[in-house]
Amino acid sequence: MTTAPTTYTWEGTLHNGRKVAGETSGYNPALIKAQLRRQGIIPGRVRVKSNRLSSLASPIRPADIALFTRQLATLLRAGIPMLQAFDIIGDGFDNRHMRVLVQALKQDIAAGSNLSLALLKRPRYFDTLYCNLIAAGEQAGALETLLERVAIHLEKSEQLKARIKKAMTYPLVVLIVAIVVSGILLIHVVPQFQGLFAGIDAPLPGFTLTVIALSAFIQHAWWMLLMAVFAGVFSLRHGYARSPAFRLWLDASLLKVPLAGTLLKKSAVARYARTLSTTFSAGVPLAQALDSVAGATGNGLFKQAIKRMREDVATGMQLSQGMAASGLFPGMAIQMTAIGEESGTLDRMLEKVANHYEADVDNLVDSLTSLMEPLIMVVLGSIVAALVIAMYLPIFQLGTAF
Repeated sequence: MTTAPTTYTWEGTLHNGRKVAGETSGYNPALIKAQLRRQGIIPGRVRVKSNRLSSLASPIRPADIALFTRQLATLLRAGIPMLQAFDIIGDGFDNRHMRVLVQALKQDIAAGSNLSLALLKRPRYFDTLYCNLIAAGEQAGALETLLERVAIHLEKSEQLKARIKKAMTYPLVVLIVAIVVSGILLIHVVPQFQGLFAGIDAPLPGFTLTVIALSAFIQHAWWMLLMAVFAGVFSLRHGYARSPAFRLWLDASLLKVPLAGTLLKKSAVARYARTLSTTFSAGVPLAQALDSVAGATGNGLFKQAIKRMREDVATGMQLSQGMAASGLFPGMAIQMTAIGEESGTLDRMLEKVANHYEADVDNLVDSLTSLMEPLIMVVLGSIVAALVIAMYLPIFQLGTAF
């Protein structure tokens, strides 16, 4: 499978001693340096082009680990010794924390440790699934192949996460913009009309009185609303982190939300199929593979169901039957799994299932994005129209009275 090249920034020197610099796309720093030499440039530093916005996030992101895995697979497949490969990879990262991590891995391996044990010492960056796959590759003498599969798995997972975040961002934007616009109108515009209505010797419409009361409440008790929002967010996060029952209830409830629930369910199926395909194809027994897959779906309800499926598979039940019994997996995923079990091509069928539902997630995100754009206009227009009508109703009543 071909992957998109990475953009690198480089510095070098011409034969006449003149310093030059630029950007080039390629698959690893070694290839970039070779390309520069062919152009008559003596290469100096070659590093992955940094993203200043993303550097504000955590020091080492999952995307960094995916890039590290891809580059290590490429260099080892090219016949470069592992210690030298770590030097090349570390030199290519602009992220200081990533360079420190790569150097620490190199030191462990130079001291006699194998790669899987070195990774196990750093569970913050390399989870159990990652370490198990690398260990399987080392035992089978196919480390390059397993690194390639892990790289594909990580890249696909990151792409899926990015698509889901994109879909969830639009509703949040609509909500924030609607709150800001409503707040501005209620705090600055409504009081102006309220002073105008003070001279009207007639009862105001109920709708207008409601908006005026809401405006007065926000002006004098905005801190209560702010505290309520913070308390709600804190309680939600605390409950999700500390209470398994609440976490399971919330995950199950999210799957029932229109559109968003469909998106989350398809993404969970795609993650399940992609992870299980990668793990099973590495030679990990199915029951053990399911144990690693359970936490990769990102949903507590799926995690609980996969653990039950693992117990069923361990007692001799077919995987497709366990999927059907859970009631969570769509019919196509179950049928494809059954075909893979009967034909002995379970890993390839699961990969096809993953490809199908990843494409479904992409299409659903595109559809949601196109729907959200007019929805933003409708929501904002409705809010502004409601407030304008509330303020002009008394004026219209006065006009009809004369």
